[in-house]
Amino acid sequence: MAYSAKIGPSILSSDLSCLGSECVRMMECGADYLHLDVMDGHFVPNITFGHPMVECLRKSVGQDPFFDMHMMVSRPEQWVKPMAAAGANQYTFHIETTTNPGNLIKEIRESGMKVGLAIKPGTTVEELAPWANQIDMALVMTVEPGFGGQKFMEDMMPKVSWLRSQFPSLDIEVDGGVGPDTIHKCAEAGANMIVSGSAVISSDDPRSVIALLRTVVAEAIQKRSLDR
Repeated sequence: MAYSAKIGPSILSSDLSCLGSECVRMMECGADYLHLDVMDGHFVPNITFGHPMVECLRKSVGQDPFFDMHMMVSRPEQWVKPMAAAGANQYTFHIETTTNPGNLIKEIRESGMKVGLAIKPGTTVEELAPWANQIDMALVMTVEPGFGGQKFMEDMMPKVSWLRSQFPSLDIEVDGGVGPDTIHKCAEAGANMIVSGSAVISSDDPRSVIALLRTVVAEAIQKRSLDR
């Protein structure tokens, strides 16, 4: 099994007036990567930031942090090259936004980024399955994309379990309402990349929360390998 436990704070939950220092603070607290939510006001009702912000962040924080771009946009093909140029490491697009995922996957790879493929709660995991061997990561949304602070949808866990059983070495990410109270369910289902927003960033002790999330996931991975 090639996958490991990775925790990625969602920086949209941080103080947006000092994003650079917030990113540095998260990395210093032990984050494995940073999850950046890009929303265009079309695919989701909110608007956040685009590639100019990513470029500034990359200059501010240096080359080390891994930027996982969650592209909640209606035309993901439009932003592949600008995001790559801005310093993004992984480009995660929604399967609901394109009729030709294969083309987009190829374009992202050719631009030098890793490929993530996301599904909303209303989208079946079977729609993602045909592409699973061509991507680096599958993202199973555990809330409706577009807003922070929503309640974790436990009924998304069968999607994670199914993906883990079918694609044992795939990176599987969960995003939405994930924190110390819900991490056990995610870990048991087979998620290994954990996006956590306010549970980490608004905590008095983000380092401890990140460590706890990682420990729970790592233990579940170890248990799974022993059970096989």
